[in-house]
Amino acid sequence: MDVLLVPRQSSRILFHKYQRLDKIGEGAYGVVIRCRDLETGSVVAIKRFVGSEFDPTIRKIALREIRTLRRLHHPNLINLLGVFKKNHRYHLVFQYMEKNLLQELESNPSRLTRSVIRLVLRQIITATAFCHSLKCIHRDIKPENILLSHDLRVKLCDFGFARFLDENPWNIDFTEYVATRWYRAPELLVGDLAYGAPVDVWAIGCVFAEMILRAPLWPGKSDLDQLYLITRNLGNLTSAHVKIFQSNSFFSGLETPKSSNKESLSKHFARVKPPLAIRELSLMMACFCLDPKHRITCTELLKHSYFYHGINSALAPSLKKPPLMEKRPSHNPPGISLPKLRPVAWRN
Repeated sequence: MDVLLVPRQSSRILFHKYQRLDKIGEGAYGVVIRCRDLETGSVVAIKRFVGSEFDPTIRKIALREIRTLRRLHHPNLINLLGVFKKNHRYHLVFQYMEKNLLQELESNPSRLTRSVIRLVLRQIITATAFCHSLKCIHRDIKPENILLSHDLRVKLCDFGFARFLDENPWNIDFTEYVATRWYRAPELLVGDLAYGAPVDVWAIGCVFAEMILRAPLWPGKSDLDQLYLITRNLGNLTSAHVKIFQSNSFFSGLETPKSSNKESLSKHFARVKPPLAIRELSLMMACFCLDPKHRITCTELLKHSYFYHGINSALAPSLKKPPLMEKRPSHNPPGISLPKLRPVAWRN
């Protein structure tokens, strides 16, 4: 049953307390609306799912995001403030952030100096490390899902594809499509169903490279093309991934990509100004280890010398080690009660 709603004539009022201001985003599963909380006067962002609660895909994604964010609380994760339904559509209320990283790259790339990139990257890794410490993988880290405030505080958002590994430990199949292609790890591209936290680390490496290049590192036009671009810079796939590729019916009749025009990652960045520093390349290559079992972890990334060498004094206070965990509030966001959600959400 829908929650109590305002009269029909209040067309710009949502859930009897939010005034619609404007639409600020749109994706495959919903739109994001900037609203004003009429009780507090504060501005919030409301994600309205385009499909109804009766659409199994929409229901799965919405309930998964609600459940996940009710378990995860950290300074670098988006805050879920409330949940309600209107016209059988889920509405998620979040704190408002000025823009996402993609918008910053497109509208104001000069702001992303190397010192600022380091500040932003550390917060992205810190957020992901916290998730991984609770056995949660995000599975869709990309610039659009990294929110920025005017003072460069980072909030990781969009947990509709997140999963907890304690629900489905390593070596148990994750069967659904995840991750935007350009940020997808090779194990996902070949169809490996036994993946884990290393897929997030790969995506972080892609985001890091994109901040430096001001463009996607590997903008593949298909999964096969994506593999080609990766192997062109990093070398051939692991033997385990070749076997998975060959047994994947999606690639039936195709051979694993092998580039005759190889170019090392350092050469790929040769035209970047200022030149890529050794520590920057080292961190990036650690994220791009082709074998996920040997890929660096987020906890190890936070200890990398890149974050501690030649820190700009103006940014130094912001680069102090942030808390890995934050005390969880004792209450749930208002709206749909957690007990009502849990039976369905846990099955998904």
